[in-house]
Formats: sequence, C-alpha cells, structure tokens
Amino acid sequence: MAQYRVGRLEQEIQREVNDILLKRVRDPRVQGVTITGVDVTGDLQHSTIYYSILSNKENDEESTQKGLDKATSLIRGELGSRLSIYRTPELNFKLDESIQYGSKIDQLINNLKKSDR
Repeated sequence: MAQYRVGRLEQEIQREVNDILLKRVRDPRVQGVTITGVDVTGDLQHSTIYYSILSNKENDEESTQKGLDKATSLIRGELGSRLSIYRTPELNFKLDESIQYGSKIDQLINNLKKSDR
C-alpha cells in the first residue's frame, strides 16, 4: 500500500512540477526544462526531481540549476496547494544525465555505422 502511494505521489509531483515550470515560473534560466522523473523517500519527506535540458553546454546546465534552486520555494508552495498531502516534501533538483548519455551512445553507434560503409 505505502509503495503504491509513493509511486502515485512521484507521478503527481512530476506532472505538477512540469506544469508549474511551464505556467508559473518566469525565470528564463528554466525555460525548456523537462522533468524526467521523481524519487520520493518512503517517509514522503524528501524528493529528488530529475530534469533534462536540450543544451549540453556546461554553463547552461549551471544556470538552469541556479534557476531551479531559486524557484524551489515557489514550486514547493505551489505543489503544496495542488497536492492533497499533509506535508509537501523538500525538493531537490538534479540533472538527469541518462538522456545525454543515451544520445552520446546513439552518436557513437551512428559514427560506427558510417565508418563501416
């Protein structure tokens, strides 16, 4: 039962944070951010929100992280009013590197295919 609740909460947080970033956060540093996943601890006190950005430049990653850190309290407050839970978990934003890793693998495979021809 508790596991189902955590999983459902993670999905709700992911959907709502994507919506909040789109409609409520005006910071240009977080434009184009996509929430790719959410991990909530079993006690529902903390959550790690994984995000991806289209750019893979180091300084874009840094400025996006700073923008998200600055918007965290707004996002958490907005989440608190949207979710029907007793206490809104602490939010921690973390860059999801699996997407960049995947596209790098795709690029390497494509390069191999080209060199075989």
